[in-house]
Amino acid sequence: MIHSIAFIHTVALLVERFRPRFLKELPDQRCFHMLDESVLQDLLRDGPSPTITRRIVTLAMLAADAGADLIVFTCSSTSPAIDVARTLVPVPIVKIDDAMYAEVARTDGRVGLLCTTRSTLEPSRSLLAEHACASGARVEVASVLVDGAFDALSAGRRDEHDTLVMESALALAQRTDRLALAQASLAHLVTPLAQLTGKPVFASPEWMVRDVAARVAAAAI
Repeated sequence: MIHSIAFIHTVALLVERFRPRFLKELPDQRCFHMLDESVLQDLLRDGPSPTITRRIVTLAMLAADAGADLIVFTCSSTSPAIDVARTLVPVPIVKIDDAMYAEVARTDGRVGLLCTTRSTLEPSRSLLAEHACASGARVEVASVLVDGAFDALSAGRRDEHDTLVMESALALAQRTDRLALAQASLAHLVTPLAQLTGKPVFASPEWMVRDVAARVAAAAI
């Protein structure tokens, strides 16, 4: 049984995005949220390091010590460090992107990967390639870093963020057959991007919610 789920965040806005959703989706489970904004800040400034990996492992251990039966990391940039945590922490760990990339990589085609932080580029490409390998599909990836978008969002200029992303997505869609949004902070743009580009658009939060709910249901059998 999965009684308690820990969500570990590096962006504050995601706490209040996911808290009400899981209160509604899984009212019988204890869901708690842990936030460390310094992890992403340091990743953006200095890049990956053994120190970052140790901190991610420590956060996962703290969640396990707090009684979590399942741990969910909502930061795409920490994907490589989460792989290490999975080998050291005796609790299942979910990456927010896993379910989305499994779906995106299920069929052949050319995927447009949209990122707004440099720290997300390589982890996202690697995770997508991993799922493509697992599915056996022939997937090509074209990735774009939307410069300035994350800074605008962090400064509260959401309209500027959205405009920059939409412009990049429109150009990327012309040479791909589907789009994947590499960060949860982009999820609110799924519908407008699909309408703008005429292409399928995937974002991690909704797929992660389905994945977690399915895991809880399967564990109850």
